[in-house]
Amino acid sequence: MIRPIVQDIIRLVALAVIGLAVFWAGLWIWGNWNDEWSGFNAQFTVSDGYCNIAVVPIVGDITTLPYPEDDTADPASQYPIAAVDEILYQLRLAEYYDPYIEGILVRIDSPGGSPVASEILADALKASPLPVAALIREYGVSGGYLVATGADTIFASSLSDVGSIGITMSYVENVEKNRKEGLRYVPLSSAPFKDYGDPNKPLTAAERVLIERDLRVYHDEFVRQVAENRNMPVEDVAKLADGSSMPGALALEHGLIDALGNQAATRTWFAEQLGLSPTDIEFCE
Repeated sequence: MIRPIVQDIIRLVALAVIGLAVFWAGLWIWGNWNDEWSGFNAQFTVSDGYCNIAVVPIVGDITTLPYPEDDTADPASQYPIAAVDEILYQLRLAEYYDPYIEGILVRIDSPGGSPVASEILADALKASPLPVAALIREYGVSGGYLVATGADTIFASSLSDVGSIGITMSYVENVEKNRKEGLRYVPLSSAPFKDYGDPNKPLTAAERVLIERDLRVYHDEFVRQVAENRNMPVEDVAKLADGSSMPGALALEHGLIDALGNQAATRTWFAEQLGLSPTDIEFCE
């Protein structure tokens, strides 16, 4: 009698194990199907399974601030911004979460922005494990150009605007306007320079010295980073760092970019980097 009982217990345990395995497999299949059907997986992919070069736009003012959350505002009335965290998220998806992506094209149309934000993006491009090409279309100046220098190579249209290596802290002073309107600035600060740069008060000689000191620090660091990223002598970059920009054709002559061309021109570069035929290069856009 004992033996049949043991056999029955073994059968029950075996059936339970098989049942759990079937249940787990069904749950796994259903979960994958649901994720795919609901679009959950799509938020972590860049490629459609066919394209292999991620296109990451950097358009407008580069800033560490997030995109505006005011959905009621007219998008046409707002100058576009390039929010750093959103761009970093796109880069990480392409680099680590999508096995089909083999390279990154950073498409730049930016007048610059925050020095820190621009530095963050340039460093992110430098650290990418994938081949990265920057394409300056209409303009890549100031911080926009700094970002481009983080790429492995820089393409630009011969008619684009490139460079503008320099820093500005200029502003419009409102003192005379306020005087005419009967407004008077009342200084209430715990330290002598706490309100320096306020457009509603005259800039003192001591405040100007302070601002110009900071400008030199920022400017020299900008030049240093461009020189390092572009593998150029600091002295050569310093000669170009007068704040002016130049057409892409001149930028090529001065070593600020590597090639002239549009997005199609980058196809050959990616093919060479990946050991593929140019016909195998497809942009995800």
